[in-house]
Amino acid sequence: MIKVAILGATGYTGYELLRLLSFHKKVEVTIITSNQHVGKRFDSVFPSAQGWCNLICEELSINKVCEQADFIFTALPHKIPMEIVPAFLEKGKKVIDLSADFRFKNSDLYEAFYQPHKSKHLLNKSVYGLSEISKNEIKNSELIGNPGCYPTSILLPIIPLIRKKIIDADTIIADSKSGVSGAGRGVALTSHFCEVNESFKAYKVGNHRHTPEICEILSYEAQKEINITFTPHLVPITRGMLSTIYTSLIKDISYEDIKKIYDEFYGESEFIRIRPENMPPDTLYVKGTNYCDIGFKIDNKKNKRLIIMSAIDNLLKGASGQAVQNMNIMLGFDETLGLKQMPFCL
Repeated sequence: MIKVAILGATGYTGYELLRLLSFHKKVEVTIITSNQHVGKRFDSVFPSAQGWCNLICEELSINKVCEQADFIFTALPHKIPMEIVPAFLEKGKKVIDLSADFRFKNSDLYEAFYQPHKSKHLLNKSVYGLSEISKNEIKNSELIGNPGCYPTSILLPIIPLIRKKIIDADTIIADSKSGVSGAGRGVALTSHFCEVNESFKAYKVGNHRHTPEICEILSYEAQKEINITFTPHLVPITRGMLSTIYTSLIKDISYEDIKKIYDEFYGESEFIRIRPENMPPDTLYVKGTNYCDIGFKIDNKKNKRLIIMSAIDNLLKGASGQAVQNMNIMLGFDETLGLKQMPFCL
């Protein structure tokens, strides 16, 4: 059994990591940390954990974590991981970071949207953990920068089309909607029930910090600088994310030809499902799972515009589920281990 630590276990992503890993056949969670709940049993913070987790939340100690775990998930706010991850790597531990600290190769991009980076020397060593796209790199990595939820929902449907050179990457517009859990578990006015209920709004228009993350990966794939238009929206649901992506086709191509591209690219990918033309992706049908459902429609041949839709659970494929998938790949396990939950029907 691989001994695993979860740092920041009482946030939503930390909870989901613990829930998934508690029923994983080849790992054991041996230590969890929480700055706010030191000394408390996990099931007193999350009563839903009663009967399957009685671990005590501990204060973060690098030495203690290294003594009790070989594999470490950092589900902590941006800035903290860059300060502690180097020590874990020096002690031979493998790390998956769910913050943005190790998602970028270009430190200037990171610093423009976050804060000064204290571990720039590790950025070239880290691998951007988009599981289906970078499997070989993930397999040989000691440090994964787990992708953000919005980028996951946009990059997975777009990258196969860029690689086949059927779309004009300079024309990409992404319109994305997220459930409120994407804001995290911390108390804030913007995610207060009375502010969110019966509300549907765009936010951080033109300056959301997931934009440079998306653009850096697309630029690498297109082998030129790409700057997309990305607008996120908050919808009054707890979890789920739907992205609608608009882009221009470079040449005439049929629906069947595009479907063949997706089928060939993701044919062996357990967690990518290409939806039938008359059944577009729906957040309800990926809720509680690690699936990414993708659908598309050619607007009309005169416009030469392609409309692509994707749905994920923002806490799972958009965070903790993908992190567990990456762990499985890094450790040489079947990448579906611990992730075969069926979608909720309601």
